[in-house]
Amino acid sequence: MSKYIINGGKKLSGEITVNSSKNATVAILIGSLLNRGITILKNVPQIEEVNRIIEILESIGFNILRDGRKLTLQPPGKIEIGKIDIEAAKKTRSIILAIGALCGQLQNFKIPQAGGCKLGSRTVKPHLFALEKFGVEIKTKKDEYDVSCKKLKASEVVLYETGDTVTENALLAAAQVPGKSVIKMASANYMVQDLCYFLEELGVKIKWTGAATLEVEGVKEINQDVIYEISEDPIDAMLFISTALTTNSDITIKRCPIDFLELELLKLEKMGLKYEIGEKYKSKNEKTNLVDLEIKGSKLVALEDKIHAMPFPGINQDNLPFFVPIATQAKGETLIHDWTYENRAIYYSEINRLGAKITLMDPHRVEIEGPTELKGTEMVCPPALRPAAIILVAMLGAEGKSILRNVYPIHRGYEKLEERLQSVGAEIRLEE
Repeated sequence: MSKYIINGGKKLSGEITVNSSKNATVAILIGSLLNRGITILKNVPQIEEVNRIIEILESIGFNILRDGRKLTLQPPGKIEIGKIDIEAAKKTRSIILAIGALCGQLQNFKIPQAGGCKLGSRTVKPHLFALEKFGVEIKTKKDEYDVSCKKLKASEVVLYETGDTVTENALLAAAQVPGKSVIKMASANYMVQDLCYFLEELGVKIKWTGAATLEVEGVKEINQDVIYEISEDPIDAMLFISTALTTNSDITIKRCPIDFLELELLKLEKMGLKYEIGEKYKSKNEKTNLVDLEIKGSKLVALEDKIHAMPFPGINQDNLPFFVPIATQAKGETLIHDWTYENRAIYYSEINRLGAKITLMDPHRVEIEGPTELKGTEMVCPPALRPAAIILVAMLGAEGKSILRNVYPIHRGYEKLEERLQSVGAEIRLEE
């Protein structure tokens, strides 16, 4: 039950560097199940979500060597899926990707029901509909998925919805089938692209043939010794953009994956954000475009139209919550529509305890009146990563002392966040 103690309302300054992507890392870690060779991953974030995936892989026979931000994964001679760490699996929704990853190697297996953030009924039917096209039969039981696959087959799949994780699951299945598979309505979001880059290192041929169509030439047996470096995280960058604006501070945010932040920055620019973008350069994997962003203290005005998430290249659904603390400092009324989850917007109104004026219109929409002067208080993290993170951002902008208890949800996605915030002058400390 660790907690953050914050003395907020302070202007911040200095430079902060974006970390590697949580969502890309967990997908690639599970993608390593395809490889019979040695997988070396660099720039791996040291966060609780990654720890849970490592525990799962170790429990089924993987030998994993940790060396700081580098992981070396050696697969077992035989995957012992019956020994899977059920408690670790229940704490991450990403475990559902193991179905696509294992269906080419095991004819029958069981996977625990997915966990992770408590954001309502996040249906798994799109995963089931996609994987059945490859010859996978999945029975959903109370606490597990019962999976049967006699032989994978190449297929043309139309995804039931354009989602990141369902696209990854279909990719992992298609990567193990010789011949051409086509995935339509595919997400091109940052974590999907990173998984594609990793699979290409394993010998899988992947081509985007349209805005939302993937062609995949799979490989029957993958046995490659590979080294891959994880790309930077746009959601990590957005937390610091939100922090800078909520505290009205000048902060330079380095190594921002700009292709996945452009619309967010445009919306903020129309709200009055003052910023400068440096020249583009490549991530260490030579794939992702990065820039350094200089965020400047700005007087913000609410947008006339609503702010809502959409599949890439729209506003990222994990970036949308960070507009909430920003909107508390913008003159006028901001409408935020979080249509993806029926419960997440409810958490946004928790910031009212800091003095915000947030009206919950329905389970998906909030109206925020600003600017408001936020005041410190004591709160408990909700059981969801991004809603917990935006409460922390609001506390950094709130005058006086705040205490945020049970910060495990934040540790799922952010590495040494208190130390990084301290580096730009935030008065925050972690107590166990």
